[in-house]
Amino acid sequence: MTMDLMVEWAKRPWWMNLMLGFCLYMAFIYMPFDIFYKPVAEDEEVWFGFVLHGWAAKATEPLHWLIYGAGAWGFWHMRSWMWPWAALYCLQVAIAMLVFNLLDERGGWMAGLVAMAVFMIPTVALWRARSAFGTSSSDAGTDA
Repeated sequence: MTMDLMVEWAKRPWWMNLMLGFCLYMAFIYMPFDIFYKPVAEDEEVWFGFVLHGWAAKATEPLHWLIYGAGAWGFWHMRSWMWPWAALYCLQVAIAMLVFNLLDERGGWMAGLVAMAVFMIPTVALWRARSAFGTSSSDAGTDA
C-alpha cells in the first residue's frame, strides 16, 4: 500500500502534489462543510475578487465544489485537459486577489500586488508544466 502511494506521488512534482492535496481537501472536507453545514447567514464566496454573501454565496458553492473536484481528479490522473485550465484558473485567482484587495477596505494596491504575486508562482509553474500532463491515448474517453 505505501509503495503504491509512493509511486502515485512520484507521478507529479512536489508542488503539484501540494495542489492535489489542496483540491482533495477542498473537494472532500471544506466544500461539503461549506455547503451542508455552514449557515446561509455566514456564507461567503469570492468570484473574480467580488465577495458574495448569503444565498448568492450558497447558490455558487456547488460550482466551487465542481472546480475542486475536477482539479483533484485531473491532478490525480494527470489528465491532459488540466493544461491549460489549471493555469488559467490560477491566473484568475491571482487577478481576483488583486481585485479583492482593491475592493476591501483592509486591502489596497500593495496588499493586492503581493497577493497576486504569490498566486502567480503556481500559475507560471502550471503553465510551464504542460509536458507533465498526460497526452496518451488512454487519456481520452476514460474520464467518464
